[in-house]
Amino acid sequence: MSYKKTIQYLFSQLPMYQRQGKAAYKSDLENTLALDTHFAHPHRKFKTIHVAGTNGKGSTSHLLASVLQESGYRVGLYTSPHLRDFRERVRVDGKMITEKAVVKFVEENKKIFEQIRPSFFEMTVAMAFDYFASEEVDVAVVEVGMGGRLDSTNIILPEISVITNIGFDHTDFLGNTYQKIAEEKAGIIKPKTPVIIGETQEATRQVFETIARHRNAPIIFADKDYKIEINKTKNKGFQSLLVKKNNDVIIKNLEIALLGNYQIKNAVTAICAIEILQKKGFVVNKNNILSGFRNVIKNTELAGRWQMLANKPLTIADTGHNKEGLTQILTQIKQTQFTNLHIVIGVVNDKQLSTILPLLPTNAKYYFTRASIPRALNEKILVAEASRFGLVGKSYSTVSEAFEAAKNTATPDDMIFVGGSTFVVAEVV
Repeated sequence: MSYKKTIQYLFSQLPMYQRQGKAAYKSDLENTLALDTHFAHPHRKFKTIHVAGTNGKGSTSHLLASVLQESGYRVGLYTSPHLRDFRERVRVDGKMITEKAVVKFVEENKKIFEQIRPSFFEMTVAMAFDYFASEEVDVAVVEVGMGGRLDSTNIILPEISVITNIGFDHTDFLGNTYQKIAEEKAGIIKPKTPVIIGETQEATRQVFETIARHRNAPIIFADKDYKIEINKTKNKGFQSLLVKKNNDVIIKNLEIALLGNYQIKNAVTAICAIEILQKKGFVVNKNNILSGFRNVIKNTELAGRWQMLANKPLTIADTGHNKEGLTQILTQIKQTQFTNLHIVIGVVNDKQLSTILPLLPTNAKYYFTRASIPRALNEKILVAEASRFGLVGKSYSTVSEAFEAAKNTATPDDMIFVGGSTFVVAEVV
């Protein structure tokens, strides 16, 4: 098969949550364990770092991978979902898995897929671990897909577990309280394995402490020890950060290529995780950290996080799509100078609109649309729902039409924001 036909096969044959939603979700690890046995447990051949959380787990994973690459390690990086190319999910030293490797993996294992009938995500995890083993990586940074306890990635025995924060997302699977969601995320905590909690939240702290204690896992709340401030001095294309540990300045100018103000929280989590890795024998020095943060986009090709697409008008795309993520994005929009605000937005059809639409500014001009996936909410339904909250605009059947309309309407001093869904952003970046 060609690469194109292979991807078409995967999309058509394997249930894919990103496209279909709940129907593709598997609520146990049976298929994952069967695949892991078939491939002779490839994840045991390299060290791993496990990263979960509602927001920030992708950025944190990329920061950790970049620092480890700068430290001379051969690094695997598994993330989801992809923006443009399926191969973004599986990287070694920043380079995507080759088309040839994807084709070979599928061709050689079609029979076992037809026998086990894994989901798209279960198959992708198996592919990633098998590829990392064949590429002889030293360490792999593995991002959780959803939750933690029942996630297909949760067969690894990592060096450290990282949980960035807890927010309301995928509540139909993970629970509708912070405590229940935290219990699912805490499923990645392994016996005697350090766990870093990025953001201390009173509603979830006891959940994490109790589970960590039961598993004899050392627990560290990153934001209790580390504080990061944005320096006023700006270097084009970077944020300059001041890093403190226990009120002592440890890095005066940590330049990070990720521009969203919310990246401060992810930087805190990553810095704390790196210190624990150092204590476990990873050879990482200050210069590796500086270059890893500065070169994170170059090293890992992270996209869609407060990504500037144009300057006049200022055009920003961001994949944040739940209440907590959008709140941080909107805070930064308020701090940005512009004349008029134009928002290109689309969401998936299982999104709880009552939690996100009230957050959006009523003084913006909206371009309601839908991504080209089956799970996208019809743009006309979105218009009707948005009008209930005073949000006014027109509907467009494709993201490209909505984006072009915004660009044609905006003046050079305006701002265009594109978001609401990873899949909307994927069509403009």
